[in-house]
Amino acid sequence: MPTISMFYGIIIRMFCAPDEHNPPHFHAYYQNYKVVIDINTCEVREGKFPKKQLKLVLAWAELRQEELQANWTLVMNGELPFKIEPLK
Repeated sequence: MPTISMFYGIIIRMFCAPDEHNPPHFHAYYQNYKVVIDINTCEVREGKFPKKQLKLVLAWAELRQEELQANWTLVMNGELPFKIEPLK
């Protein structure tokens, strides 16, 4: 699962597999926490995250939604996703 962005100790990854399940989503990791975020709605699909870090991830997802959707198209075609600018 390639890392597509990292910021403030948070790692953002997206599976690279044509059979990955819908809806479009990405995985975020912070310390021992993991959360799955729906790209279309920028909402948590599963998992838990500290409140402060979750706000950062959701803000980043809203800002980068088009890039995330483009990456989802790539991974659904079995291609590697591109890196996305981190939150600054």
